[in-house]
Amino acid sequence: MKERLIILSDLWGKEKADWFIYYTKILETKFDITFYDSGDLGEIDKTNYEQEALHLQFLNGGIDKAVDNLIGLEKKPVKVLAFSIGGVIAWKYGLQTHNLKSLTCISSSRLRKESQKPQGKIHLYFGQEDLHIPAPDWLHKMGVPSQILKGKSHEMYREEQFAKVVSNSLILM
Repeated sequence: MKERLIILSDLWGKEKADWFIYYTKILETKFDITFYDSGDLGEIDKTNYEQEALHLQFLNGGIDKAVDNLIGLEKKPVKVLAFSIGGVIAWKYGLQTHNLKSLTCISSSRLRKESQKPQGKIHLYFGQEDLHIPAPDWLHKMGVPSQILKGKSHEMYREEQFAKVVSNSLILM
């Protein structure tokens, strides 16, 4: 039986997740994958499907709703791969439930606002060109393994080569 892995999307959700296949084609060989659209979890209104409008909804209660809904859906310890806003949702889920076996966050720059870390193996990836990555002192304080990739932007997770590297490291984790 395969180990479970949940994947949490970025704020764009399933509507702009064509890159998702780069991960699943590798990860589905080793994991039973459940994909969650972070917007659906957060009950985000996608009528105005623009970054600022979606982001504001997450900040104004959507993150908390998403965490609550994820708690209702995931009752057992699980591995998580999360992108951008999905990483904050997974992080808070882990703090509240202690149900993270491992958490891999990619471009989850909003983590810089967190003051506690969840239990479980955690690994963070950020692009050096992402303007909102956590400061080095935050990374040091949290004591979480992280990689800051030179020349990469916030949406580096959409690149096939990067997806291969992360997916293969997740299999080994």
